Amino acid sequence: MKSFTLVHQDEQSKARVGILHTSHSDIPTPVFMPVGTQGTVKAMAPVRLKAVGVKMLLGNSYHLHLRPGEDLIREMGGLHRFMSWNGSILTDSGGFQIFSLSDLVKIDDQGALFRSHLDGSLHHFTPEISMQIQQDIGADVVMILDQCIGYPASDYQVKVGTDRTLVWGKKCREAFQSESQMLFGIVQGLSLIHI
Repeated sequence: MKSFTLVHQDEQSKARVGILHTSHSDIPTPVFMPVGTQGTVKAMAPVRLKAVGVKMLLGNSYHLHLRPGEDLIREMGGLHRFMSWNGSILTDSGGFQIFSLSDLVKIDDQGALFRSHLDGSLHHFTPEISMQIQQDIGADVVMILDQCIGYPASDYQVKVGTDRTLVWGKKCREAFQSESQMLFGIVQGLSLIHI
C-alpha cells in the first residue's frame, strides 16, 4: 500500500504533518533519513538503525549505478535485500551529483553526461535513465531528476535550472511505470555549499 495520511495542516503556512505509507513501513513526517549513499549507512548496522527508531533510509542512484550497479542490485532481490533493510528507502535521482561533481559533468536539456570520479568512464543520466535505475533497484520513494543551482546565482541561472527541472520532472513522470513505488518532486532551492 502506498499513500499519505494527512494528520495536521497549518492554516497559515500550509505546512503539514502526516504518515507516509509504503509497502515496507509507515513513516511519520517530517522524517529524519540517515544517508546510505552507496547502500550502507557508515558505522551503523541495519539492526542498530532499527533500534534507534529509523524508519527510512536514503540511497543515491548515481553512486549505486556506478557501484555495484543496478543490474547486480536487481539480481540480488532489490535494494532492500542488498542493504539488509526491511524499512522504507528513498533514492535521490542523481541531481545533486550534477551540482557537486560539476567539474565532471556536461549538462544540457536532455540530461547530464558524467565522467565517473572512480574510473573516468562516461555515464549519461537523463530523466528516463534516472527513473529506470531507481525503479530497477526497487526504492519505495524515487525522486525526479533535477538541476540544483549553486549560490550565488544570477536570475538567468536560476531560471534555466528551474525551467530545466520542470521539463525533466515531466519526463520523469512520463517514464515512471511502477505500481509499487512513489515518485516525488524535489525543491532544492539554492545550494549554499560554495559560499
